[in-house]
Amino acid sequence: MSCVLGFDVGSKLIGVAVGNRVTASARGIATIAMRDDTPDWTALDNLRGEWLPETLVVGLPLTLEGEEQPSSKRARRFAGHLHDRYQIPVMLVDERHSSREAAQRFAHARSAGLKRRRDAAQIDAEAAAVILERWLHQGADAA
Repeated sequence: MSCVLGFDVGSKLIGVAVGNRVTASARGIATIAMRDDTPDWTALDNLRGEWLPETLVVGLPLTLEGEEQPSSKRARRFAGHLHDRYQIPVMLVDERHSSREAAQRFAHARSAGLKRRRDAAQIDAEAAAVILERWLHQGADAA
């Protein structure tokens, strides 16, 4: 199987995408609540059980200069918890500009009148897809 799950970790939501190594494509599938830096593990367990990924990819937020920042620690901690919980490979990938790219992909939907909260959740899932596509296209050369 060549299924991969990707994550865009935020302080309130985690965008989730599913991708395929064979086609090197990804799509946003969900957002997971994050409360007090703790994800909704039941929802994550359900997604893992549904998709049975062979690898998990977590976006690593870096500054424009490529330096770590406070949110980098959250992403690294989440990646560590994923690995401990599921015992499958977890890769980190530079996520600079992924939210901007996701917002651009969704610009037409916003102009079509999507609600701001719903739109924000969809952008998080789309950002996860952008992160996952980057990893799929660069192979194992992740951050």
